[in-house]
Amino acid sequence: MNDSLTIESNVSLLPYNTFGIDVKASRLAIVGTDDGNNPIDRYSKPIEKLRSAGCFESRYFVLGGGSNVVFTRDYAGTVVMMSRGKVAVDRVDGDTVYVSADAGMTLDDVVSWCVAKDLYGLENLSAIPGTVGASVVQNVGAYGAEAKDYVDSVCVYDIQDNGFKCLTPEECEFGYRSSMFKRFPGRYLVLNVIYRLSRSFVPNLGYKALENMPHSSAKELRDAITDLRWSKLPRPAEHGSAGSFFKNPIVDEATCRRLLEKYPNMPHYPGNKLSAGWLIDQCGWKGKRIGRVGVWPNQALVLYNAGGCTGQEVREVAETIRTDVASTFGVELECEAIFVD
Repeated sequence: MNDSLTIESNVSLLPYNTFGIDVKASRLAIVGTDDGNNPIDRYSKPIEKLRSAGCFESRYFVLGGGSNVVFTRDYAGTVVMMSRGKVAVDRVDGDTVYVSADAGMTLDDVVSWCVAKDLYGLENLSAIPGTVGASVVQNVGAYGAEAKDYVDSVCVYDIQDNGFKCLTPEECEFGYRSSMFKRFPGRYLVLNVIYRLSRSFVPNLGYKALENMPHSSAKELRDAITDLRWSKLPRPAEHGSAGSFFKNPIVDEATCRRLLEKYPNMPHYPGNKLSAGWLIDQCGWKGKRIGRVGVWPNQALVLYNAGGCTGQEVREVAETIRTDVASTFGVELECEAIFVD
């Protein structure tokens, strides 16, 4: 097969997941592109080859940058990944510029490219290690911004219907760390995202930690956000992790009032959203280590690989934390990271 599709057997997934879990996949299929002016033209033949190779006939898993998954064992099936692809201006409408980014691009590389081209909006999503495709599946967010805030359309291949679709943000059904793609795992292969950006830089400083952030330019803000992120989270090259491991829980108003009466200084946000990191920290988990899995000393929301851990060990620690928080506060935490068995 040519470079538009490569398939290998019995492949280690260690380089393809940021938690550093050493497992293998029966097959790894990496989808590239052909020449063409739009995503459907460029991906039609590679996906036809993918289907002809039987990659969707048995068990398969679509993997983005591997920054939000924990493999608990060798994967008995085909892992499908998108090659890097490209980013380019799609069209311009006055002050609004539409940027096309292929799903395999690292989101942070796209942010960097946009800032260098004086195209603004994505700065608050700096230093997120996942891919463009994974960012819309997860609707990633950071420092008061979410991917959905800038998405104009998402081009996908519908594996079930064997067809291509260009979806609006409404059709993507974005929610808090969620989307239609996440609710129907395995049905859609994200190919390309078009972002709606601006030529005018208006800093988004609504998140409390950014109130005094330097922002004379988008680059300055991006650099400051990057420094802030890595001051709290482990760098993937140094310690394996999946970033924020738990979602901030949203509770009913009665629960929020009950907890505030007992813990007046408890952080809380509009819509009765609580801080998962605070809840975990209050249970004494920050900096704690169980075997080869630890809770990051600077951010209780993060689990990390303390040295050769397995995915099952990560799951056990995550469940222990969830049980502790539920017992202490009566609040159920949901994992943001995905376990793959």
